[in-house]
Amino acid sequence: MNPILLNFTEIDQMQELLHDYPPAEEAMEVLKKHNGRLDTTFEQLWTETNGISALEAEKSIWQVTLKVMRDELCSHEGFRAILNEYLKNPGNAGLLTALVVTLSQITTLPINPAIATIILLYILKVGIGIFCEYTEPTSPASES
Repeated sequence: MNPILLNFTEIDQMQELLHDYPPAEEAMEVLKKHNGRLDTTFEQLWTETNGISALEAEKSIWQVTLKVMRDELCSHEGFRAILNEYLKNPGNAGLLTALVVTLSQITTLPINPAIATIILLYILKVGIGIFCEYTEPTSPASES
């Protein structure tokens, strides 16, 4: 599966909106270092936050986190309401910051606002509908 990327114009736009929110600024700097790759940015922030590297496994910590977030966020009306408000007015820095804070507070996962920023950018990039409906392809072995 190809990684989801933000181009430098998208990064600059988000950085401009979130410039008054230090955790998001940290996330944006790491995102630039990873050339817009959300998955590797997440992995670095997760490792820095938790003090340990993600384990080598069939699924990455990024994939597992997105699945848990999908389970928690897609039915959360409060988050979706703020997201829909932001999508009507994508230049509203206050709503964007509120989304980051809300995302980091409503999940059962121990994520900080910098990590929440990266997850939110992923949701904004692919769209909430695709994010909520996405299922991982089944492997040929599991189809039998």
